[in-house]
Amino acid sequence: MNRMQGLTLGALALSLMVGLSACSGMSTQDRNTALGAGAGAVGGSVLTGGSTAGTVGGAIVGGVIGHQVDDDDD
Repeated sequence: MNRMQGLTLGALALSLMVGLSACSGMSTQDRNTALGAGAGAVGGSVLTGGSTAGTVGGAIVGGVIGHQVDDDDD
């Protein structure tokens, strides 16, 4: 990975952490969706070598999966 991709990935991770700190007032499902989208974006970016399509695709897939996660303890 070249230096620019490393800096981009680091900036993405930092902005994700800062953005998710605002999740305290969200419902569990909303929080899971945001976490899934963030993790999917990072994963998609890493797997495709930093391509925009891979990052966006990963965010979409991760958001959908995160939205479907059921956290009920019933």
